[in-house]
Amino acid sequence: MINNLYGIEIESNENYVVNALTQKGYPLYYWTSGTSKVDFMIEKQSDVFPMEVKARGNVKSGSLSVYVKRYDPTYSIRISGKNFGFENNILSIPLYTVFCL
Repeated sequence: MINNLYGIEIESNENYVVNALTQKGYPLYYWTSGTSKVDFMIEKQSDVFPMEVKARGNVKSGSLSVYVKRYDPTYSIRISGKNFGFENNILSIPLYTVFCL
């Protein structure tokens, strides 16, 4: 039961991000390779940024690491319940600020 609740939380966070991005006019893309999947790819000022949505405290993303190693984007975006931050070229933003992108 806990796993199901956790899955629902992740899906609702991703739905919130989908709504916020589409309201801002971003076309929605994602990236997959093998077992890796990046939740969203957004284009801004002719740059492409991978974006991962994380629930709860675990913000590690193996898929985002795979993408970064392969394509070396300017920076990546991680959306979670944590505060703002920038470390290892990952811009961390709280879920409630997605509408500002």
